[in-house]
Amino acid sequence: MKNIKNLLLSLAVPFLLISCSQQPKNEETKSVTVKPKYSLAQWSFNRDLKAGDMNTVDFINAAAEMDFEGVEYVSQFFQDKVTDFAYLDSLKAAAKDAGILSLMIQVDEIGNLCASDDDERNAAVELGKKWLDASKYLGCTSMRVNAHGDGTPEEMKAQAIEGIGRLADYANEVGVRLIIENHGSMSSNGAWLADLIAQLSDKNVGTLDDFHNWCYETISGSIWGPCAKEYDYYKGFEELIGTAEGVSVKAFKFDSLGNEPDLDFPKFFKIMKNAGYDGYLGIEYEGTDLSSKEGILKTKALAEKTWNEVY
Repeated sequence: MKNIKNLLLSLAVPFLLISCSQQPKNEETKSVTVKPKYSLAQWSFNRDLKAGDMNTVDFINAAAEMDFEGVEYVSQFFQDKVTDFAYLDSLKAAAKDAGILSLMIQVDEIGNLCASDDDERNAAVELGKKWLDASKYLGCTSMRVNAHGDGTPEEMKAQAIEGIGRLADYANEVGVRLIIENHGSMSSNGAWLADLIAQLSDKNVGTLDDFHNWCYETISGSIWGPCAKEYDYYKGFEELIGTAEGVSVKAFKFDSLGNEPDLDFPKFFKIMKNAGYDGYLGIEYEGTDLSSKEGILKTKALAEKTWNEVY
């Protein structure tokens, strides 16, 4: 009889182990959805800043009032202050007082880092270094530059590898990540920019992925203007999301339901989710129908709604 009991017990143990292994996980082991992080792009207030109705300190305070975690500066609004450390101190103090993180400077008007002319390219690199110093001083973790220049697409890429590559070496020295945005000319061609980033992979260069800005050839041939050739928004975004340090969640207008009729927010957010993107969502309102603040809040509300639907 004892032998029979032992036999039954030996047969039951594997069954119990299998049964236990198939029990549902308790609440503590369930995966937790990543909480979205929102930053505010200074360009959202471009009309107010250009009109003199706001300055950069005002922008920092406005971002805090609207419950953003961080800000993305645009160099155009303090272009002559790159080496003015007293001014930079005022921005640092304002951000600290407001409880706002300084995340990035989007740098324009330093010259063309992809120029065919060596002197022009070198001058852009040297001025870019000053902005990297300013970025580091403000506590920013990244700095956005433009991949603009001249020549054929392949010539521009070679010039970008040289110019942006040298600037990236300095960025790595100071501890700020250099990133490139799809922002006009060939940089708005997703395949071209993705290949450039791949060739700069040893330099730790990343991307700032904008929902818009996919016109890579204008009718006039200039960087900005009526578009002749436009890249597929969602294809380009998907090609770049794997190297994204930031995302510009952009809107121009809204329908009666609060959706952006020309930009498929759920499609963009699904691409981000599938890629595992967990960085900041940089809110950027670029419309003119609403006040800057109202447009920003509607863009953020649409981002929040879409996040909840997709994630």
